Amino acid sequence: MKQRLIAALTISLFLGSILSAAPTNRPNVILIFADDLGPGLLGCYGQQRITTPHIDQLAREGMKFTNYYGGVYCAPARWSLLTGMHDGRIGGWAQTRAGLPIQRDAGRISEDDFQRRMIAVKASAHPIADDEVFLGQVAQDAGYQTAQFGKLDRGFLTWHEQVKRFGWDFYEGYFDHQRCHGFYPPYLWRNGDRFELDGNSDPDCGKMSEQGDEPVGSGGKTYSQNVFIQSILQYLRDHRKERFFLYHPTQLPHGPVAIPELHPDFANDDSLTLAEKKYASMVKMLDDHVGLIMQELKTLGMDDNTIVLFASDNGHELYYGPKSAYKQQRLANGEKANLTDQKWRTSECGDVFDGAGGRAGLKRSGYQGGMQCPLIARWPGRIAAESESDLLTAHYDFMATLASLVNADLPSGKDGISYLPTLLGQPQIQTHDYVIVNNHFNAMGSCAIIDRDGWKLVESNKNAGEYQLYNILVDNQERDNVEGEHPGRVSKLKDILLQQIDSERPDLSVTANQ
Repeated sequence: MKQRLIAALTISLFLGSILSAAPTNRPNVILIFADDLGPGLLGCYGQQRITTPHIDQLAREGMKFTNYYGGVYCAPARWSLLTGMHDGRIGGWAQTRAGLPIQRDAGRISEDDFQRRMIAVKASAHPIADDEVFLGQVAQDAGYQTAQFGKLDRGFLTWHEQVKRFGWDFYEGYFDHQRCHGFYPPYLWRNGDRFELDGNSDPDCGKMSEQGDEPVGSGGKTYSQNVFIQSILQYLRDHRKERFFLYHPTQLPHGPVAIPELHPDFANDDSLTLAEKKYASMVKMLDDHVGLIMQELKTLGMDDNTIVLFASDNGHELYYGPKSAYKQQRLANGEKANLTDQKWRTSECGDVFDGAGGRAGLKRSGYQGGMQCPLIARWPGRIAAESESDLLTAHYDFMATLASLVNADLPSGKDGISYLPTLLGQPQIQTHDYVIVNNHFNAMGSCAIIDRDGWKLVESNKNAGEYQLYNILVDNQERDNVEGEHPGRVSKLKDILLQQIDSERPDLSVTANQ
């Protein structure tokens, strides 16, 4: 009898340890997804020039990840987040073409022509399989209300039926990612209905030049990000008695630079150009909006039962300063950059903010500056304050993590792994053998694979079939290529990478991959 009692107690404790990673009180979930924000732009990741107190507070009160990967480009990064698959899978880079609404709005094509072309866009879009499950649907199936505000869909041009298919009960924002390059759209979309924005008339949505020297506030009257933050705060008020998953893919700080007014921190800083002042003010607005969301959660009494996560789609991009030097791959002294001992870095090439934080490359690059992203998570009482993790994680892990948070089943065949155990300070039993990042660009490295031990193989020259090997746990700036010292490791990682690029999706039926 005593032995049976001990055995039962042992089993109970064992099961309890397994189940403890699942929240007993399912939280609200908010994901703030910045656009083109490199880790180096945040104070908690080392930024010196721009203060980001609200985002830094998330890190102080929660967990900061230091080995987290997105895409190298906006649309594949969002595809990976929303599908739970790495973007080397079939369809990861199969986005629709943007810009058609601008042509119609500018009078370059008629409404009839626009409708005909939209039919063609929808017909040629990468098909969605009947059994495909997206991020929003995971929360929906768990009984959550779902909402999306900002840069809608996975890119580049979408429409009402497709946004709903992705699992959003409520949405507000841009259908066309090209229109997102301006912050003063004449109209936006809310649940299939178009609504006008006061004082905005430019068909190009007030898009500025690459030089960014237009007067502050030019482009229109109503700034889109101010519309979104007010709608988000109202959504929180309206749904304070319901469980919800709120996803905010922001425009900020994607350029070209535009801002209603300069932030006081930079308005009179003569050491900065006008474009740099605008860009810094955009980062400050993003941080301020995070602060408004957090304050609203506290005001509504929802703070303790809401997990807030902050990430960015890809690495840093320049919309000021030495952007042309990067395109030309020129160093600050005028010499030509290379991919061996003189890689292009924001820390060495005239970026006053060092947005990539010393990493090589920018958005579209296969080096760390193009794909390593911030990830911060805060959940009072559940995630330890001032904690940090170097767990190998990626955008496609968020779906699995969300499923764990809302107590839903993860659809079979997904590439992601829940990092909820790590968030809760528990053993992370399941981990990635490797993370895949696809890349169709070749200006500064292409595709990459990073394994659990920190070894990263990057396709340095796609056309010539050349690769470089780094251990990013000790050399995150990728200064010491050790490819020649580890031929076996290079061969193994190369084989895996080539197998994974354009690979079939195990989460779909065979016919859906064809």
